Amino acid sequence: MNEQAPVIAVLLSEKTRRMMLDDAAVAQLNALGEVRWPTGATVDATDVDHLLQGATACLTGWGTPPFDPAARQRHPQLALVAHSAGSVRTLVPVRLFDDGIRVTHAASKIAASVAEFVVAEALLAMRGIHRLHHQLRNGGEWLDVRAAVPQRLLGARTVGIVGAGYVGRAVMRLLVPFGCRVLVVDPFLHDSEAAALGVFSVGLNDMLAQSDVISLHAPVLPETRRMIGARELALLRPGTLFINTARAELVDEAALLAEIRSGRIEAALDVFDNEPLRQDSPFRDPALANVTISPHAAGHTEEAHFAQGQAMVDEIGRLLRREPLHHEVSRAMLDRMA
Repeated sequence: MNEQAPVIAVLLSEKTRRMMLDDAAVAQLNALGEVRWPTGATVDATDVDHLLQGATACLTGWGTPPFDPAARQRHPQLALVAHSAGSVRTLVPVRLFDDGIRVTHAASKIAASVAEFVVAEALLAMRGIHRLHHQLRNGGEWLDVRAAVPQRLLGARTVGIVGAGYVGRAVMRLLVPFGCRVLVVDPFLHDSEAAALGVFSVGLNDMLAQSDVISLHAPVLPETRRMIGARELALLRPGTLFINTARAELVDEAALLAEIRSGRIEAALDVFDNEPLRQDSPFRDPALANVTISPHAAGHTEEAHFAQGQAMVDEIGRLLRREPLHHEVSRAMLDRMA
């Protein structure tokens, strides 16, 4: 390898590397310069410091340790952090942005997976497929089961979305063709953008009171933490489906559990205050037939994983060729990102 070849540090665990990088992406990365791979199955802070010596770019992802705020002082050549996952808030300190290190991420590649998951949850609940299945499997009579499970058309419902970022917009694009009336809560969504998306920009209380299905896609910020509490949940109409595939911190979990236990609403939850969900968690109670739970799985599909890795390999190539990055996170974007 030419001594002048740029050094690229891969700061991914073995499990994440296999998940994110297919053979073509690995070959493309190796063609870009001298690639340094971790020697062990995991990556810790010492590995990061060692692999970054002389590196121009690094590839990070789920499980990469957070960067030291002084990283630029020890690694002055480092120009790019290419993050194969979504959020960079806990990975890259603000100081590194201020020090001139550029950051790019694969959040847009995750959005399609989450959006499909949300629509699947909505369809499952509207048609009661899981209830039909369970009752028939347990000996229910054919026509009795059909009569006992309400059937609703998703396209005839009003759907409320909190957050118009990558995922929120992907959900909108899937819902609008169904014919849903889509209400969106996001202070940064202009009326002209809402009109172009085929949705309506409204306030939080109006959305909560009018929606049949509600899906959260907001980042966790000081102003959004626990934004949905007992008062807000009380605004929901009986039978509303409440979906959270974003962050548990957006919701007062105890208040949500109380509403679920009351039987007044339905819920589909992919995120929880404490993960993994304890075996004795009340959300695991089989008696709570009005809640569907999943293990933070919404953003995980095989296709998306490889797309995330490929997108970041492409970004490293663009940096080295001095081309514009396609997925850059600027310092100004941080204040309203997940």
